[in-house]
Amino acid sequence: MKRHNAYLLTIRSMFIAIIIIQTFVPFLGYIPLGMINLTIIQMTVIVASICLGTKSGMIIGASWGIVKWLIALSAPQSVMDTLVFINPIITIIPRIAVGMVAGWCFHLLHQKTSFTFAATAAAACGSLTNTIGVLGFMYLFGQSQVACAYGVAQSALFKVLATIAATNGLPELVASMILVPIVSYFLTKKLRLNNY
Repeated sequence: MKRHNAYLLTIRSMFIAIIIIQTFVPFLGYIPLGMINLTIIQMTVIVASICLGTKSGMIIGASWGIVKWLIALSAPQSVMDTLVFINPIITIIPRIAVGMVAGWCFHLLHQKTSFTFAATAAAACGSLTNTIGVLGFMYLFGQSQVACAYGVAQSALFKVLATIAATNGLPELVASMILVPIVSYFLTKKLRLNNY
C-alpha cells in the first residue's frame, strides 16, 4: 500500500510539474491563434482526473489556479492578470472544478460505457467547466475590473464574455475531446495506472 501511494504521489507530482511548465512556457499552455488564445492546460487536469481519479484531478487543478494566481500577484503578464486574475476566486476555484467535474463524469460513465466514450465525455465536461467557470466567475465577481480590462461598458460585458466563450471555448472543447481520450488511454496503459 505504501509503495502504491508513493507511486501515485510521484505521478501526481509529475502532472503538477507539467502544469507549471505549461503556465510559464509560451505555446505549451496557451496557443495564440490569431484573434484567440487556445488554452490547453485544462487538458492536463482532465487527463489527470481520468488517470488518477477525481481527488488528484482537483489537486492538480488547484495547482494550476494557484500558479496562475501567484503569477498575477508577483509577475503579471497582462492587464487581465493585474485587474482580474489577482482574485483567487476567479483564478483558483474554476480550475479545481475542472478536475472535480471531469473526474466525476469519467467515473460515472466508465462504469457503464467504454473508456473512450467516458474519457471523451469527461473531456467535454471538463473543458466546458473551465470556460464557463472562469468567464462566469469573471462576470459574477469582477465585472468592473473585467470591463475595464476589455475597455467596454459593464452593460456590454455579458456579450463580450459570450463571444469569448464561443471563439475560445469551442476550439478548446473540440481539441480536448480529440486529444484527452488518446493521451489518457496511453498513460493508463503505459504507466499501469488505475482509476482511483
